[in-house]
Amino acid sequence: MTSTKNNPSPDKTSKPTRTKSQPSQSYSATEKAQAVLAVWTERCKAAEVCRQMQINGMTFQHWQQRAMEGMLQALESRVNLAKGEVLSPRLQTLLQNRAAQPRKLSKRLEQIQLASTAPPSAQT
Repeated sequence: MTSTKNNPSPDKTSKPTRTKSQPSQSYSATEKAQAVLAVWTERCKAAEVCRQMQINGMTFQHWQQRAMEGMLQALESRVNLAKGEVLSPRLQTLLQNRAAQPRKLSKRLEQIQLASTAPPSAQT
């Protein structure tokens, strides 16, 4: 007896079907903090939190970094806060480096323009 049903065999050229990804859910700061603290207090693993919240590991790493920066900023002495020194020295250095990049770029652009306008004998 032969079956009339077509049993589709997996074709090597066909791609596996993927479920449509749902739009990313936004979580409140409290939910993010609870997720980070659950991992930091070893109540559960990061992979478990990511699976439950349907986020990827990189997103969770960003949450952890922001949580740590927030704690450091919150624990900064009030004297420094009153002076306006809210950012950590590391963050201040990063901001200064970013501010210096346009100056470096404009300097380099000037050098290129001067080199292109200089006579050919002066370029060697």
